[in-house]
Amino acid sequence: MSANAVIYARFSSDRQREESIEGQLRECREYASKNGIRVIDSYIDRALSASKDTDKRLDFQRMIRDSGKHLFDTVLVWKLDRFARNRYDSAHYKNILKKNGVRVVSATEHITEGPEGIILESMLEGMAEYYSAELAEKIRRGQKDNALKCNNNGGPPPFGYFLADHHLQIDPATAPVVLEIFKRYAEGETLGEIIEDLNRRGIKTRKGNEFKYSSFNKLLQNRAYIGEFHYSDTVIPDGVPAIVPQELFDRVQMRREKNKRAPAAAKADDKFLLTTKLFCGKCGRMMVGDSGTSHTGKAHYHYKCGHAKRKKGCDKKAVKKEWIENLLI
Repeated sequence: MSANAVIYARFSSDRQREESIEGQLRECREYASKNGIRVIDSYIDRALSASKDTDKRLDFQRMIRDSGKHLFDTVLVWKLDRFARNRYDSAHYKNILKKNGVRVVSATEHITEGPEGIILESMLEGMAEYYSAELAEKIRRGQKDNALKCNNNGGPPPFGYFLADHHLQIDPATAPVVLEIFKRYAEGETLGEIIEDLNRRGIKTRKGNEFKYSSFNKLLQNRAYIGEFHYSDTVIPDGVPAIVPQELFDRVQMRREKNKRAPAAAKADDKFLLTTKLFCGKCGRMMVGDSGTSHTGKAHYHYKCGHAKRKKGCDKKAVKKEWIENLLI
């Protein structure tokens, strides 16, 4: 029997308790003691499923790397399904260990040497993979059933809602803020202006933080606000109490699509070549493209300091687009 061994233990899900790890370690140590094996280290991964995350199990990967140092020749596991839950991963990593002179031993499953042991081990691994696949299928089926009932399948509710009996309900304290944001953005206010005002008024995000530009990445395109329930490929109209009218939501999407172009594109069809590259020499704010029309109807294009444009205390004058682009480019 091997002289030196390490123990590998893992949670199979975040619902297991710390005691399950301690139980695995205890039984592996008892097995080692009975069979004259010296345990020199333990590798433990917590709250990661083995079915899809073998390559993400940090201690597992560290153990595989350490096997190349030839400090141990046995990996002790409580059961084979602690090592891996699909046959490909099991064979792949056992092959690496074998090349490094290390074998995997189950403390609770008696597997003999020889052909019979090979058959038994393959059956145990096949059963573990079947169990894992069956469990995943049950979870998916349960989540699908939940979705068809418009039940929440996990995760926090969007800003403007709260959860009651697994369903989204309108939060009377924050839903008016959602509607206000959509209206102000649709009517032409910038996100910066909206953010500044919300923070000045002490309104917080769902997590209790001040609003930032990133706060609006999902908010302005979340179709739950018009009453759509979404989960994976399941979409149910009127599955959620609506906060935002469809017409207002559509206007916001049109403006968002328009603003995906360069910042200057909302004001002029001409392309501003220095967008994101030109900064105000007085306050350091990014210069943005702008346009205007003279009394003769001729269009004029220029770059303007973002602070001066919004009257934020900078008196930097606008710079003619053609002149500065010719000078620099």
